[in-house]
Amino acid sequence: MPVLLLLLVSIALSIGITVIALIVRRTRGLSPAFSANETASFCPLEATCAFRRPGCWLAIKGNTLLSVQTALGLHNPKPCSWIQGLAGDEKLFIAPPVKGWILVFGSGLPDPGEDVDVCFRFVVDLSRRLGQIQFFSLNRVLQHHAWIKADTGKVVRAYVWAGQTLWQQGRETQAEKDLNLKCFGYGEAVERASFTATDAAGANVDKVPLLAARWSLDPARIEERLLEAEPGIAGEPSRRY
Repeated sequence: MPVLLLLLVSIALSIGITVIALIVRRTRGLSPAFSANETASFCPLEATCAFRRPGCWLAIKGNTLLSVQTALGLHNPKPCSWIQGLAGDEKLFIAPPVKGWILVFGSGLPDPGEDVDVCFRFVVDLSRRLGQIQFFSLNRVLQHHAWIKADTGKVVRAYVWAGQTLWQQGRETQAEKDLNLKCFGYGEAVERASFTATDAAGANVDKVPLLAARWSLDPARIEERLLEAEPGIAGEPSRRY
């Protein structure tokens, strides 16, 4: 009997160690849904990322801050560092160029979940003035999300979801397909598998930064040395779209 008990204890310990090892390996390893480059888009310091990644931002193709400032009609412009701009206290912050892209964020940008028509007019008008622009928005609490790409006043691709699909235009891009983003049709119901399961809308929210990184830039992945380089411009929008 003692031998049998020892054998049972040994088996239980072996199973426990194996389960723990698998959990650790899975935590450290890559999710099969993402490649190594895509997983790298997630910041290992979540608190830092939450501070640095805005809930809404523009990516504008170009290197001239003055043209972006003029197109946005920035009122009371002033120099502003990356750190100050990312703190979220400014209505609009135009960041210095990074890899050929100028990022813009702040509470002065339209919320597509509140009024998608305002967002449409804003993006189209700005694209007529500046050429290629991209708009991204995410809200982890409400699970609202949006990604829009426009060029010279024409919408190339747009998807906005706020409890339902508010705007869908253009063909799904290869990046969206690769990331397995779910774009619901107009009036299509969104069903949750369970209270604990990640639903499609929530998964989309998590992947917005990954899509931004593929299309242009993810604000949370800007190198630290660039954050301490030249300042950008902060101010207030002089007109409301």
